Amino acid sequence: MTSGRSFALIGVAGFVAPRHLKAIHATRNRLVASVDPHDSVGVLDNFFPDADFFVEFERFDRHVDKLRRQGTPVDYVSICSPNYLHDSHIRFALRSDAHAICEKPLVLNPWNVEALKELEAESGHTVSTVLQLRLHPVIEQLKATIDGGTATKRHDVDLTYVAPRGNWYSYSWKGDPAKSGGVATNIGIHFFDMLQWVFGAKRASIVHLSQPTRAAGYLELENARVRWYLSLEADDVPNDATARGTSTYRSIRVDGEELEFSGGFADLHTRAYEGILAGQGFGLEDAAPSVRIVHEIRNAAPIGAVGEYHPLTRTALEVS
Repeated sequence: MTSGRSFALIGVAGFVAPRHLKAIHATRNRLVASVDPHDSVGVLDNFFPDADFFVEFERFDRHVDKLRRQGTPVDYVSICSPNYLHDSHIRFALRSDAHAICEKPLVLNPWNVEALKELEAESGHTVSTVLQLRLHPVIEQLKATIDGGTATKRHDVDLTYVAPRGNWYSYSWKGDPAKSGGVATNIGIHFFDMLQWVFGAKRASIVHLSQPTRAAGYLELENARVRWYLSLEADDVPNDATARGTSTYRSIRVDGEELEFSGGFADLHTRAYEGILAGQGFGLEDAAPSVRIVHEIRNAAPIGAVGEYHPLTRTALEVS
């Protein structure tokens, strides 16, 4: 593939990188370089076998700079690196005269967003992020329904997301809250973004439970009261889901009715890339509200099973 815009990708050996590789390929663009300290990157053969690969960021940096000086600069840098490196790698993209496309969470702290706004304006290049739940057909329909309903109606929402992880998790960067942001940030930020996008801005936030592998709380939005529960523990997957052979459990109930959106995720990154390349992607302003929400959750003192708490909260407290 020789046509299209040129991409570089940081973190190509990571879990989410194949979705970005697929999106770059599906939008008829090309990957010219990638980097990761781990060299298990055979996935490149499925999409861009001719792309240059580096295990040292310094050599990757030099290569991208050489392309720029030769008059063939990278157009976009896709960032799939660990959460705590996102801010630095976005800055690298902008300094390289490239647009940045960064995975969630865009950054860990609200003030990082404000600093990036200045750098974005100075560089003349854009920072985009992948908020794929906004593109899910079921969520799009939910937003249309809420937007078309009574403005003063307050909806009751229960969010439950259980994504079991093995012992490796706590030994990786994901198990370090300083690097991942903790459970609410690492696996929950796309849900918090979706909720505030659908139901309006945050009015209040309470944390009931905060553990290395579980978190729960209450979020009050303009048009919703949300009880949420996030877990990495396999024991939290409901028995009926386990019986169906489902290892991950995802549930959103709105006013007592279950939203069915277990499928439909396969091409959401590609849709996100299509929007970004058309100048209609999600940028810093879009990402900022959820970054503020998870930052507040991360720094809140949990109050236990008091008030409007998710039903699984008490069980989690009893077994901890």
